Amino acid sequence: MSSDKILKQIAFIHEIDKLKYIQRKTRLFNSDRRENDAEHSWHLAVMALTLAEHANEPVDILKVIKMLLIHDVVEIDSGDIFLYDTVVNHDNTVLERQAAERIFGLLPAEQAEEFIAIWEEFETGDTPEAKFARSMDRLEPILQNASNQGGTWMEYDVEYATVIKRVSGIRHGSQPIWDFTKTLIDDSVEKGYLRKEEKN
Repeated sequence: MSSDKILKQIAFIHEIDKLKYIQRKTRLFNSDRRENDAEHSWHLAVMALTLAEHANEPVDILKVIKMLLIHDVVEIDSGDIFLYDTVVNHDNTVLERQAAERIFGLLPAEQAEEFIAIWEEFETGDTPEAKFARSMDRLEPILQNASNQGGTWMEYDVEYATVIKRVSGIRHGSQPIWDFTKTLIDDSVEKGYLRKEEKN
């Protein structure tokens, strides 16, 4: 029944086109235009391919790319949650789990199970591949904000300590990339792109 299988796969492909309409808070490099989730996922996949040699442990780069291409598919239903949101928890939610089951469930059963397992692995963040993939996910907004004179840090008055808390997990996937990122964040403070001290 290959035709039935193809029909299910095409239904999934149609559904994930919606990812192009999910707007993120961060903007493209040196731009005022906000990034969408599809652009974000593509960019992370290419970043991982480019930076894989800096992972703390050897990684299956194909698996990393799979994770990065599908990790935000759930946001078709749940929407994007701003990394520095102080009200909504950025971690996995019941809504995201329901979204994963619905969207990946459009695929043939075996493929649906594979994609859900990859998504879960990324969310859990325990394997070398997931740690490195999550490092890419945290690195990109730092690069974007640094290129935009503070970008969302300035727009939402994000503090240095908050940024460090949210992105320091980069070191679990790549210590060299974390060292670079920390320097970039500190440099952003020096340039006035990021507030270091709390307001009185």
